[in-house]
Formats: sequence, structure tokens, C-alpha cells
Amino acid sequence: MNIIFMGTPEFAIPSLERLLASHHQILAVVTGPDKPVGRGLKLSPTPVKQVAQRHGIPVLTPEKLSDASFISELKTFPADLYVVVAFRILPVPVFTIPVHGTINLHASLLPKYRGAAPINWAIIHGETETGVTTFFIEQQVDTGNWILQRRVPIGPEETAGELHDRLSQIGADLLLETVDLIEAGQAPRHPQQGEVSRAPKITPEICHIDWRRDCVAIYNLIRGLSPVPRAFCYYHNQQLKICRAQIQSRDVVDAGLPGQIIAISKDRIDVATGKGVIGITELQPENRRRMTAAEYLRGHRISAGELLT
Repeated sequence: MNIIFMGTPEFAIPSLERLLASHHQILAVVTGPDKPVGRGLKLSPTPVKQVAQRHGIPVLTPEKLSDASFISELKTFPADLYVVVAFRILPVPVFTIPVHGTINLHASLLPKYRGAAPINWAIIHGETETGVTTFFIEQQVDTGNWILQRRVPIGPEETAGELHDRLSQIGADLLLETVDLIEAGQAPRHPQQGEVSRAPKITPEICHIDWRRDCVAIYNLIRGLSPVPRAFCYYHNQQLKICRAQIQSRDVVDAGLPGQIIAISKDRIDVATGKGVIGITELQPENRRRMTAAEYLRGHRISAGELLT
């Protein structure tokens, strides 16, 4: 099939590479514009654009997907199918262009976790299972008939970053299988059924740890926001990002005030929560690199009884 691929971040790369290695033809790639990166604010292409350029594939980087000039340019490519992985919301005049429609790979078992951050929210909510879904795009976001799904267990200590990497590979296989089915005229169309849940964009307010919550909820928040953007709190008015932690006790309710440091060992900082105790094992002080708790404790005086807020 002749395909136009639309995607931006690292998550989309395995899918693009799997299609490139297949018998299908990628006519063009649509991705985000170059953005300034680093201290020098040097313009940098998206991860998907970098792969496309290495393969000599034409790249389109529209500012607005609804621009008539962009839509006209799309129509110059004889594409049978558009494939979307981790991209923006497409307007109707775009996703209705190809004869076989437009499909999307989504990192959840739709209709659960519709939205921008399904991997993060699955872990934040303590799910033990998630998955990937391919579906036909319709006007309402993430609501189209699904084609294939694959269930994936979530490890009890797995972070969003680790799950992201696994799902990107599993999803790439599912996507290629989906494209093959569409080419053969055998792709099923299943209406989405079951409980609908949302996975909105992660904001700084979500990342700020509320130590009044129980230790399991805080532990899942830390996992669900690692490695980026990371859960954080404040220590002496300085932001402290928490990269990894352990549940030390689930049941203790009077270990100390929520957010109070109750014990310090050579490689862990134990903090009281609304119920239970969290042990911080990796963190990142404001304007510093990520480090283990042991490294942090060697360079900072920190005492039991102090508060994280």
C-alpha cells in the first residue's frame, strides 16, 4: 500500500521503521516543525523527521493542519492510507483524503485512556494491564472503530518510560499487522464498548506530590511520571524531583506528618504519607542532575523531622 505516515516523538519511530522494512511504500512523512533545543536554542528536527531524512523520504512540517496549502500538498501524493502514531488531532478534510481512510495506533485498550497521555495515566491509576489499539480515525478524538488490540501486563515496579518503550515495539508489530489486513480487505471494525476513561495532558499541578495521599497513590504517581516530567515536591523552597521510590510500609498511619522525613539510611530517604511510608531512592535537586539518594545524602545535610511540601 502507498502510505503517508504522521508522527512526531520517539514512540512513533518503531512503527515507521517497521513499515519501511515491509513491502508497503512510505510516500511522505508529516511531522512537527523543527523546534529550538538546548541552551543554544538550536533548531532540531523531530525524532520522526530524523528517521525520514535518513531514508530520503519527503517530509511535510505544517504549522496548521487545516491550512489549504498543506491539504493541497497532501493530495498530490497517491496515498491509499494515512497512518498516525503520536501526532496531533487531524481535521476532517485531512483524514478523509485516502480511499482506505486514516488509522491510528493508540497506547491503551480503547475506550480506556482516551487522550494525550495514556501510558502515564495507566500507571498513575495503578493499572496492572494496558495495551495498544489500532483504530480508524473519526471526528471525535479516539472514538473510531478499533481494528486490533493487544493486551500488555504492567510490572509492579515499571515506570512510564519503561512501559513506553515496550508498547512502542509491540504497537509497531500490531500496526503492520493492521496495515496488512487493510490491504487484504480483511480489517475488522469493532465499535468501542465498555467504560470510557480519560488520559489528559500532564500538567505541573498533576506532578506536585500531595503527601496527604496514601503511599500507593504516591508511588504510582512517581512511576507514572518517570522519567519525564517527573513528580516533584519542595525541600527548603527548592524543587526536588522524585525519580524512583519504594513503598516501605502500606499500613502505618501515624509515622509522622504527611511529607515528614522519618528516617534516613545510606541509600534511602523515608517519608511519611497520609497512610504508609515512601522510601526515596533516586531524585533530582533543582538545577542539578539526576542522582541516587546515596549521592544526594553525601552532599546535603538532611535530618529526620524535616518536611517535604
